Amino acid sequence: MEELSEQQRIEKIAAHIHEIIGLLGEDVTREGLEKTPVRAAKALWHATSGYRNNPDAIINQALFEHEGSNIVSVNNIEFYSMCEHHILPFFGKVSIAYIPDNKIVGLSKLARIVDVYARRLQVQERFTAQICDEVSKEVGAKGVMVVCTGEHLCMKMRGVEKQDASTTTMHYCGLFEDSALRAEYLSTLR
Repeated sequence: MEELSEQQRIEKIAAHIHEIIGLLGEDVTREGLEKTPVRAAKALWHATSGYRNNPDAIINQALFEHEGSNIVSVNNIEFYSMCEHHILPFFGKVSIAYIPDNKIVGLSKLARIVDVYARRLQVQERFTAQICDEVSKEVGAKGVMVVCTGEHLCMKMRGVEKQDASTTTMHYCGLFEDSALRAEYLSTLR
């Protein structure tokens, strides 16, 4: 099978969106919708750009030697993702803590890792675990903990329609298996 260029993929996605809009009962030729399929295809392409980024390469660009062993954390990293069950957005904030083992990572790279995994069709539970596993593997940290709080439009605008509901997921490994250390970190998030 021939490999498609980015532009060819966007055009194919736009054709499907054009068809979907028609199937929904809308006139795809009306003024406000004429360019919608292409705009929506480009937006979806961007929202799923995480499939086309290598998280290992991102972290490995900014690993530095460091002998310290205290907690390093970056908190309240905003994210935007798409629920894999309904293709509706979910969004929120991620906080990442790790305990270095002779290496630290550039802080902005943690935010970039969040984006790589957020910009895929996701569930929040897997998203949280993927970030934790990536930081643990690539930084070689003694422990990693990731806390994610998200709001899901699939719960707000359809289904149960609960406007104030949010979901918190946590994933941790290494030294963060110790409940006292987890509690210490969680107390900094309050």
